[in-house]
Amino acid sequence: MLSGRDLVGGGIWFGITRQGRFAALTNVREPRPTPPGAPSRGALALDFLLTDATAPAFADAVLARGARYAGFNLLLGDLRAGALVWVSNRAPRWCVVEPGVHALSNAALDTPWPKAVRLGQALREASALAPAQQFAPLHRALADPRRAPPAELPATGVAPELEAALSAAFIRLPDYGTRSSTVLRADARSVWLHERPHGAAAASSGGHYTFDWA
Repeated sequence: MLSGRDLVGGGIWFGITRQGRFAALTNVREPRPTPPGAPSRGALALDFLLTDATAPAFADAVLARGARYAGFNLLLGDLRAGALVWVSNRAPRWCVVEPGVHALSNAALDTPWPKAVRLGQALREASALAPAQQFAPLHRALADPRRAPPAELPATGVAPELEAALSAAFIRLPDYGTRSSTVLRADARSVWLHERPHGAAAASSGGHYTFDWA
């Protein structure tokens, strides 16, 4: 398994296995408080990578206990099965992600928040390049600190100043921000993952990883 690790909660926000299973997690931005004793959302992503359940079956199981968690979006993928599922406990529902370009931020899948629209366009443009040339422009897009104009900000219930700061693809706040940027590319045989850490970890971690999935 290749993934980051939440040293507090023990879960992960992104990971992929040599068997072609992968999971990615975002929180849902909302003003409501976290449920008392809520378990780690990152444990859901980790659990999927460690089981043999199909993505739809796992999504059903997640929804059955989704009320226990703070808001989340979870992408569940299986390269061998050619399957990708999005599930959220705030919809609450799951759906198969159809082929094409999609963007997921801190709302439902394909919600057209400004940074999601910009990153989706960056992905379309990068997909026209040779595989080895796709990583650099995608990392540049992920490092974009531009904030959305006030008229384009979503209304999620947080303070307007915070909403503006969170509208950038690359977030920089005194006590919160982008910790790492990851670009994953996969074909019928191999996986390429490029990670760029930021902040204090930038000089000591990150890198390029390639492996064939079974």
